[in-house]
Amino acid sequence: MLHIIMSYNLTFILLGVIVAGICSAIKIVPQSKKYIIERLGKYNCTWDAGLHIMVPLIDRIVNRVSLKEQVFDFPPQPMITHDNVIVSIDFVVFCRVFDPKLFSYGVENAVLGMQNISATTLRNIVGELELDQLLTSRESVNKKLEVILDEATDPWGIKVNRVEIKQIILSRELEDVMSRQMRAERERRQTVLEAKAHQEAVVARAEGDKKAKILAAEAERESQITLAEGRAKSILLTYKAEADGLSMINNTNISNTVLKLKGIDAMKYVANGKATKIYMSSDLTNTVSHFGLASDLLCGAAAANNKAQEEDK
Repeated sequence: MLHIIMSYNLTFILLGVIVAGICSAIKIVPQSKKYIIERLGKYNCTWDAGLHIMVPLIDRIVNRVSLKEQVFDFPPQPMITHDNVIVSIDFVVFCRVFDPKLFSYGVENAVLGMQNISATTLRNIVGELELDQLLTSRESVNKKLEVILDEATDPWGIKVNRVEIKQIILSRELEDVMSRQMRAERERRQTVLEAKAHQEAVVARAEGDKKAKILAAEAERESQITLAEGRAKSILLTYKAEADGLSMINNTNISNTVLKLKGIDAMKYVANGKATKIYMSSDLTNTVSHFGLASDLLCGAAAANNKAQEEDK
């Protein structure tokens, strides 16, 4: 009876050991991870995500590698620029593992190795730049550091996606000097802008005066031209009217008697009191006597002469 009980216990123990061995042999690799498997101390294979069976006591998981992109924020590194200025640069590195085997066997501590390579490479890059160039060319420094780091970490199975400089830390004295320099630069720009604005204002005022004078001269010229054209047209119309009158008189065939009467009528305007003596031709005198108008003409002339003398007194 005791022998049977011991046999049952031994069977249960063996079954438990077998079940425990089977459970321990079944491994599940999660997504975005890979497992490095060694068999008897030697690299055997790399497990992808999914279900895998491991031989107990023979196979061993030596490394669980994440395939996600990782961010390494390294502490600020003191560096010297080309113009002998000491600065501290704080930067981060974005990378991921593309070969788990190389990552596991290529380097003992990949993060520490990448930090040292980054600091050394960045010192070389910064040493070739002056402070002003460093402050204004961060993108160029990031690109150079990324290319060098990516090439250096390829044997470790690491792909460097990008490098970013977070901050360039300057000393307090240097910050004060740069602050004064920026203030002086702003004042210089303000002075230059004010001088340029004053110059533009003077030039604009002079150009305005010049244009005003030109417009005034053009207006005066056009006015003179208009007046001259008006006078010319007036004279032309006057002479044309006189010519038309003479032409009409010539075409009407007026007799000599009418012409002589018109001449006598014109004597009224000649004898306006300003002339002291009036000479008439014998023909005109005979004509006046003939028409009985001599006395009226002579009386009018005498009265006009007397009036002129009184005004002179």
